[in-house]
Amino acid sequence: MGRKSRWYLPASLICDLLGAGVPVTLMFRAAHEPWAVPSGVVAGLAWAGVQLCRSRYAGRSLGESRGTLPVVHDWFVLLGVLAVAHAATGARLRAPLCLAALTPALLLTLVCRKAVHRHLAAVRRSAEAVIKVLVVGEPTAADGVAAHLAARTDHPYVTVGAVAVGPDAFTSGIRTGARLSAAEPDDPEEDAGLVIGAVHRLGADLVLVVPGAALFGERLRRLSWGLHDAGVELFLAPGLMEVSVKRLETGSAGGMSLLRVAPPLRQGVQPVLKEVLDRGTALLALLVLAPVLLLVAAGVKLSSPGPVFYLHERIGRDGRPFVMWKFRTMRVGADRLKTQLAEDNEHDGLMFKMRRDPRVTRVGHWLRRTSLDELPQLVNVLKGDMSLVGPRPPLADEVAHYTPVEWRRLAVRPGMTGLWQISGRSDLSWDETVRLDLAYVDNWSFTSDLDVMARTFRAVLDGRGAY
Repeated sequence: MGRKSRWYLPASLICDLLGAGVPVTLMFRAAHEPWAVPSGVVAGLAWAGVQLCRSRYAGRSLGESRGTLPVVHDWFVLLGVLAVAHAATGARLRAPLCLAALTPALLLTLVCRKAVHRHLAAVRRSAEAVIKVLVVGEPTAADGVAAHLAARTDHPYVTVGAVAVGPDAFTSGIRTGARLSAAEPDDPEEDAGLVIGAVHRLGADLVLVVPGAALFGERLRRLSWGLHDAGVELFLAPGLMEVSVKRLETGSAGGMSLLRVAPPLRQGVQPVLKEVLDRGTALLALLVLAPVLLLVAAGVKLSSPGPVFYLHERIGRDGRPFVMWKFRTMRVGADRLKTQLAEDNEHDGLMFKMRRDPRVTRVGHWLRRTSLDELPQLVNVLKGDMSLVGPRPPLADEVAHYTPVEWRRLAVRPGMTGLWQISGRSDLSWDETVRLDLAYVDNWSFTSDLDVMARTFRAVLDGRGAY
């Protein structure tokens, strides 16, 4: 297995120790609290201890992208640990001061983890710190798994070869390490011997088996025995795509392993929480941002003739049309010019996108770059047409060409932001946009919405893909 840089662990550990210890010490001293230095030491050790107990320093976790919520969860665990210690020791510290002193630990950990992840992502683009995979299965299925791993860069797995089951040949050009017969061999150790030999020849770190008609049941069981006896790690690919691990549950029936795929969340407490968050946040944001909305409206009105708002029909949940609000960023009559610019479309799918669209006004470019043009969509969220987080709201002429797979994007309300926005927005291909939207539709949860909203702020500041 490709080794990650040795500085990941000490950098993360030092960041956690100092990130919690130094702010606590400084704030306690400024507030003239006793035991400032010991309190800082305890806070730093407690924060590092929480990370250690939750396996954040394990080699498989260092540098991997975990999002914002797991770090926030760890931080709340830290608060709980220190609260118990505070009560047990009988110390008398002010709760607001302690909370303020511990907040930098959360922020610095997020920054540190992000820096380490960016470095890891950069070295993986050079094929370093990767996990080398040997795929075992019938060629058609193995080709599909290998192609899926090669098409994505958000994981550490790199296919170095495959072992074919049956007489068919691989069509993807993947290197053939060995070949197993379609029928179960007389010697139960033959399969394991061939696969282990391919592991050594190709330098694989683990074996990924794609079960099929020719590799199932007792034969697969004996193969796992042989691989584990040889110290080779075994993974199974059930063939599921874009299903969150949170929806997977393991079980057994009569000694047979079962994998339950939980249905997407459509009912229960979490959809209600999402509704409350959407309506409440939209109302509060409209009230708080009223001065900003007035300034932007004045800028739009003074920059070019025409209305302040651009009202356009979009397709919402279950195919129901609604009128979406935005600040106008184009000249009046821009929709009529779309057909004339069709040949200049820079997007590969049903959407129309141009980096330098001549219809966009000068103020419009700035509004799109900062995403301020989308603030009026808070009205749509308040009305229930949209959500804060969801798939991109499509146009009617796009939906008219949807396949049954793409139509599933309309199973939930469209959102002001979503996985598509924090992953590149207009820089994404059509297939990538659809994949992200479907992943959201099937795997969303209330906590994942909070994570997307937190990551949206960074995406807006970055501005990548906003044009």
